Amino acid sequence: MAYRVGVVGAAGYAGAELVRLLLAHPDFELAAITSNADINVRFADVYPAFAGETDLAFTAHDDPVLESLDAVFLAVPHTAAMGMVPGLLSHGVSVFDLSADYRLDDPDVYEAWYATPHTSPELLKTRAFGLPELYAEDLASARAQHVAGEPALIACAGCYPTATSLAAAPALRMGWCRAQSLIVVDAISGVTGAGKGCTSRTHFCSADESVEAYGVCKHRHTPEIEQILGARDRVIFTPHLAPLKRGLLSTVTLQLDEDAHALSTEDAVRAYEEFYAASPLAKVLPAGAMPSTSSVVGTCSCQIGLAVDKRTGVLVATAAIDNLCKGAAGQAVQCANIVLGLDERRGLPLVGMPV
Repeated sequence: MAYRVGVVGAAGYAGAELVRLLLAHPDFELAAITSNADINVRFADVYPAFAGETDLAFTAHDDPVLESLDAVFLAVPHTAAMGMVPGLLSHGVSVFDLSADYRLDDPDVYEAWYATPHTSPELLKTRAFGLPELYAEDLASARAQHVAGEPALIACAGCYPTATSLAAAPALRMGWCRAQSLIVVDAISGVTGAGKGCTSRTHFCSADESVEAYGVCKHRHTPEIEQILGARDRVIFTPHLAPLKRGLLSTVTLQLDEDAHALSTEDAVRAYEEFYAASPLAKVLPAGAMPSTSSVVGTCSCQIGLAVDKRTGVLVATAAIDNLCKGAAGQAVQCANIVLGLDERRGLPLVGMPV
């Protein structure tokens, strides 16, 4: 049985990545793609890499066909999803939202960071959080909703929170970290993370041959990271823009509790391997190895490297993902696989280009 799905916002980078994954997925039929700015334009004319692979053309975001589908993926800016989700759910359509609109548990926190009131806060209580390696129970509940014939809403985690949390969460959940200590996050992303619209920062002349910090002490992914890690007002998050098309590397420094000072890097690797034993897309590297973005580009895999510094009593955990795949579109498909009862790896690229 093929599930009929659609992508709202398919002209953007994350939307185009969704199209790439869904067209190749053996259990999904991509029935609709939307872009208000490109109505009636063929997808392959916007992205020539798809020439000969699809004849789909863009329709409007309010295309009635969306209401007849099994699932819709939303690759739209924040606030836009809030205007679409309630209507789709009311028609029995499950929604996999790549935006930030339903990620935060507290609508007041959302308003504080996104400067707009939440228009459907009641859905925050029933939505599933889309980070499979850390929120299996949420997705199991969404799966049960689907089995019962009810639509599910999945708020897929953002790119920076995904890499950062997969690196740091095991240590925090295993009780290795000093209570109330600060969590220092230095993360680097390629320019596609900023979206398709060009700005003075992402223009080639600005981004090429340059690395810069941005959104320092005020990036909107901060409360999402703190929510996932259970560390409110403890995360110092500094994102950086690098001259890459795709890829994201997050390095997290965690202060170890005195009881964990005897921990070695080898101990940490073994513990992380056990933590992620049931998570095939999270790959813990051997002691002494660190991940690189080039190893995961084009894949839905996350590679994690660990190092314990006994001199300072810290654990340094680094994770590499493809910001468009595991950080956005691939994560949404991974969540859809789980909710629809498929193997979570189904239709997802797992091995990067070797060179």
